[in-house]
Amino acid sequence: MSGEVAPPLGEAEQREIEAFVFREARLADTSQYGEWEALVTDDMHYWVPAGPAVGDPAAGLSYINDNRARLATRIRQLQTGKRHAQTPASPMCRAVTNVEAHRAEGGAGSDGAGDEYVVTATQVVYELAVQSTARLQLWPGRVTYRLRRVDGVLRMAAKTVELVTASEPQPNLTFLL
Repeated sequence: MSGEVAPPLGEAEQREIEAFVFREARLADTSQYGEWEALVTDDMHYWVPAGPAVGDPAAGLSYINDNRARLATRIRQLQTGKRHAQTPASPMCRAVTNVEAHRAEGGAGSDGAGDEYVVTATQVVYELAVQSTARLQLWPGRVTYRLRRVDGVLRMAAKTVELVTASEPQPNLTFLL
């Protein structure tokens, strides 16, 4: 099957995926962590590599490499309001563009059960670091999502953020990219 081009998604399916990506970004921007966490699957993997997103995440350096349990801990820490690197929380705004989606290999199913998608987008996060320098930080990158339909609803099974500046020293990364 390799080398074959996946059939394009229908317009309604594409719009549903785009709406998911935009909602995920808005919830992260507005620190609605409980609602954001409700979007993820039980086997979620969240990865921000310290370089190109290639190979096994466990075999290289990462800024973030969270399984579902570690992600839950990260979210609980942010929700306390006592994570000093985010007290007060940084105002943020994301620009998400160039959303492209296709069905993942093996993710067929015309009934919507078990559908899985690979989605890529370009993202820039604007963060005002009010708790430290009061400087505007830019976090540009390419995001790859793996979305899975669970009980008929899209959920996020993986999110990889490949920062444009990944190979450079980073300021404190204490929020959800």
